[in-house]
Amino acid sequence: MSTQQKDSYSGKIATILLRRKAIDQAGLQKALEEIASSGKRLDECLIEKKLATEVDITLAISEYLGMQPITLGHFTPDAQLLESLPKEVLRKHLAVPLAKTGRTLTVALGDPFNTGAVDELKALTGLDIVPVVTSEKDVKELIAKFVEQPSTDLEDVFKDALDGDDVEVGHEKKDDMSIDQMLESAEGAPVIRIVNSILIEALRRRASDIHLEPMEKTFRLRYRIDGDLFEVPSPPKNLQAAIISRVKIMSDMNIAERRIPQDGRFKIRALNKEVDLRVNLLPTVFGEKVVMRILDKSNLAPSLSALGLDQKSFDSLVYAIHQPHGIILVTGPTGSGKTTTLYSCLQDMNTIDVNIVTTEDPVEYQLPGINQVQMNEDVGLTFSSALRAILRQDPDIVMVGEIRDQETAAIAVKAALTGHLVLSTLHTNDASGAITRLRDMGIEAFLLASSIIMTQAQRLYKKLCQACKSPRDLPLEYFRLNGLNPKEFEGCQLFDAGGCPKCNNTGFKGRASIMEILMVDDDIRQLVLQNANASAIAKKAIENGMLTLRMVGLQRVRDGISTIEEILSVTGGGTD
Repeated sequence: MSTQQKDSYSGKIATILLRRKAIDQAGLQKALEEIASSGKRLDECLIEKKLATEVDITLAISEYLGMQPITLGHFTPDAQLLESLPKEVLRKHLAVPLAKTGRTLTVALGDPFNTGAVDELKALTGLDIVPVVTSEKDVKELIAKFVEQPSTDLEDVFKDALDGDDVEVGHEKKDDMSIDQMLESAEGAPVIRIVNSILIEALRRRASDIHLEPMEKTFRLRYRIDGDLFEVPSPPKNLQAAIISRVKIMSDMNIAERRIPQDGRFKIRALNKEVDLRVNLLPTVFGEKVVMRILDKSNLAPSLSALGLDQKSFDSLVYAIHQPHGIILVTGPTGSGKTTTLYSCLQDMNTIDVNIVTTEDPVEYQLPGINQVQMNEDVGLTFSSALRAILRQDPDIVMVGEIRDQETAAIAVKAALTGHLVLSTLHTNDASGAITRLRDMGIEAFLLASSIIMTQAQRLYKKLCQACKSPRDLPLEYFRLNGLNPKEFEGCQLFDAGGCPKCNNTGFKGRASIMEILMVDDDIRQLVLQNANASAIAKKAIENGMLTLRMVGLQRVRDGISTIEEILSVTGGGTD
């Protein structure tokens, strides 16, 4: 506040307090003399000198600013709302989120004169902020109780767990540790707190994987977020064995076995959600490397319409899955979202009048109403053997997790030709490559032409954070060097990634899929019968209206959803 503003404020607050009989004239005069020399605000001086109560000051400020007042003395905040905002922002602005209704977030401010608080909170949440006034003391106490204690910042948790000894544990020493010692250390309070904090932080950051990696002198922790690995503060090296043992106990693994890889699984409930974690341990020279895949069912699209596809891709997929029989193939590299797409298709088809059976390795998400079979090659339960058995289970729709060999491919084609709708995945770069891959596996061309309805290739791209993306202009030379036509971007505002607390300063928040969908029409069918190569099939499909991965991706750039660099990166292996 300027001096003039401060004098005006002091006069109005003084008038309100006198009218409410919250202070007397003598106390007011004493406070006015104090602020004249100290430069403080009147309300700060009155509280500091105990000339007025926190409640009286809050009510006076509320009337002065025209905001609703609130007391937080017996208020318990919603944990999910607290987790939705960075702790440093809550501390900086003395702010506490109270309630979210639709697109409106009500926030209590301990310093309602902080004009930047509402703007930053709006940018971080994307919601309309309704501020209410409370006392600074109430906010600080609530933050101390529910935000600061116990600390869930990884660096603080790891610091608290250190015992002050600079201990380096190598694999020689670890081999001498007894089972009882490992169990005792794994069940100690610091270790349990560290592992819990690692898991909660992963959920808060929307990570898909957690990597715990033993190095010679450190125990590195990384999270995979939106496809990229990010290193965060590392757990103490001297607790490496105890942390790994704790993960083994949670995953129901053999705690004494450290020579061979192990797989396990467990569930946790945190931040108002329940998630599965699939765990793999791999022996390395400095200990066992742990990778935990987070399977959050709340992130699973409930239907095709929730995948955020362009209209052409959506219409093509809907048409394909409503055919009575045939094969639908989803292709792409590992981690491109193929399983999510197949699950979304299944959920659209999952009605009471159809029998859906899946064969998966592994079963990632358990879907109600669908019969899911987990592969187990150790006992001979492979895709091909399971598929044979499924065809005797009177199925209408069959999902094969992956066509890996000629035998599975042949059975899938036979199933499609005998009246079943078959969905499966292949590892190819583009949609046309799926047809030639099956042909290379030994499937006759006439069988492929008769059975395949649609092939699809997909990639995941990172979406720009809408809170911090910034407009950009690109020189014509940039388009030329990347083989792009600048005329396609005329009249479009392009954006660059920024960085803010909402997106962990990456500039991106969340991922979505782009799809190249090849519908097998009469022209494509004729080429398949002629044993045409993938390039010829792709060329004819484009002539008939197919949009390649790059075409679909560049549309996302024109829509301001992603950057040119991101789309060129993820479609590098696709057709141009």
